[in-house]
Parts: sequence; structure tokens; C-alpha cells
Amino acid sequence: MTGTAPRPPALTALLRRYDIGTPLTCEPVPRGLLNQGWRVTTPRGRYFLKRYVAADTADPRVIVRQHRATRRLARLGLPAAAPLPDRSGETVTVAGGRGFALFPWIDGRHREGTELSEGQSRRLGTLLGLVHTGLARIQPVPPARRHPSADPDVTHAQIDHLLALARRHRPYDAFDRLAVHRLLERRALLRRHAHRRPPAAEGEVIGWVHGDFHPLNLLYRGEEPAAIVDWDRLSARPRAEEAVRAAVIFFLHPEDGRLDLPKVHAYARAYRRAAEVATGEMAAAVHRVWWERLNDFWMLHWRYQHRDQRPDPLFPASAALAVWWTHEYEAVRDAFTD
Repeated sequence: MTGTAPRPPALTALLRRYDIGTPLTCEPVPRGLLNQGWRVTTPRGRYFLKRYVAADTADPRVIVRQHRATRRLARLGLPAAAPLPDRSGETVTVAGGRGFALFPWIDGRHREGTELSEGQSRRLGTLLGLVHTGLARIQPVPPARRHPSADPDVTHAQIDHLLALARRHRPYDAFDRLAVHRLLERRALLRRHAHRRPPAAEGEVIGWVHGDFHPLNLLYRGEEPAAIVDWDRLSARPRAEEAVRAAVIFFLHPEDGRLDLPKVHAYARAYRRAAEVATGEMAAAVHRVWWERLNDFWMLHWRYQHRDQRPDPLFPASAALAVWWTHEYEAVRDAFTD
């Protein structure tokens, strides 16, 4: 995170732009890796004040596009968390060079996919399918661009670099030993499967997608989703790939890195029906996301290059998944496509 967070007086001045009453409390709220937030209480209710931090999502024009989309989706009846306008009708306020937005506070809790029943997994797939079709209704899709898949030669160079950093890390601990083991293991897998690199994405259906659909961005109230939050990564991309990426996060068993395939199957079938996605499109997305995972080491880049260890707890299951998925490739593909 870069920059200095505004002090409470600056936040108080910012909140005066909204017709919400005088702030009584303003408490920091942890909101993941890419933004900063505060829980605000006034005599009129509770609110969430968000500060946009990540450089690629902090442009006020980008934020306005996100806000416009969420407000339109909410009018369609989807649980998209939409911002509140200030007294001038704007939803983005710039202070100290950063963009801010105010949202109603939404009570709820995050639920991992492994907690969901198969029926709830189906409803999750339907929800994402309706989000994709809803986004297609409310805004035009820009021209498609080819997206090259990860180059294994580049990945091998990254592995060599990360191996050197991990072996030199001090104190050298159990995480570093696991990182070295997984990097060597992944290098062997990439050499064995290099011929399976997918071509640049061609013929895939490009659509607007949430861009970061995972359990921390979905709030449940009771048994049903109450709100989809954090639309910072809203973008035009192959839609079925978002469905696969989301399932891989929701239905991952953290203790051993395997997927709950019966729930994946229920979710994927419902998604395909709601979004009208053909089996071939889904199969291609599964292959591309598998390859992406096989070549991805973002958590280790954060640890060793950016000296940020916040993603460390995610690494053991994510690294195990890449290996398990490779060995169970056909079963995973079938769960998404049958």
C-alpha cells in the first residue's frame, strides 16, 4: 500500500459532502490487499467509506464506470453493492489525490464454497451467470483483443529467480522450504506439459465481468447472498474464465489443495444455463485457467520481491491445487462441462 491515509479530520470533512448526518464513529476496516476502508456510524445509520489504493483501479474515470455498472445492476435486481451519491450527485470524491466512495453498510458474512450445500452452489453459479448477462445488457463490450497465454520459458526464468530468493531468505523457515519444494515441483510439471500451452484466446466470448469474484467479495445474510462488493476489477474478458477462476477459489479445500468436484459440477451447470455458455467455451476456459495456475507465482513475488507476506497463508493450498489439478485434469474438466 502506498501513500498516507487521511487523518480523521480529513475524513470528517470528506463525509460532510454526503447527506448522512454528523459522523459519530469512524473505524478502520480491513478490506483485503488492494483498498482501504472505514466503518462510519452516524445518527442516520452505518456506512462504508472506501479509499481506492491500487494504481490500476484508482483513476476516478474507472471508478465512475464501476459505479455506473453497479447501480444499473442493482436496478435489475442483482445484489450489487452500489455507492451513494454526494450532495452534488457524484459518487466519487477525490481528496489528497485519492478517490473515495461511500456505500451503505451491509451486514453479512463471507462463506467459503466448501461451506455451501450443492443447492447453494447451484444458486452461486446462477448468480454469477446473471451478473454476466446483466452486465451484457447495461453496457457495450469493447472490441476483443487476443490474450496470449503464459510463456513457459518466461515462467522458468521466474522460477530460477524465486528459487534464489527463497534459498537466501533469512530467517529460512518452513514457508521457505515449502516454496523451494513447490518451485522445483512446478518446474518439472511445466517441462512435462509444455506442449499443452493454449493458443492466444480466439473465438472466446468476451464480456464484462466482475473481475475478482471470490468469497471475500460476496456477503451472505443467512443462506443467501446479500451483496457482491469490490467491483474494482470490472473489465471485459472471456466470461467463462471468470466462472472457472471463481470456482477454483470458492471450492478449494485449504487443507490439501483439492476441489470439491460435486459442488463445482452443481455450480458450473447452473452457471452455464444462466449465462448460456456452451460446453466447448467452458472446456477451453478450464484449460486456460489450469495453464494460468501452473505458471502463476504471484504470492511468492509478493513475499520475496515486494517483502509483503500478507498472501503467505494462501500459498500452501494454491500451490497444492496446481499439482492436484494437473493429475486430475479430466475429472476437473468434466465437473465443469458435464
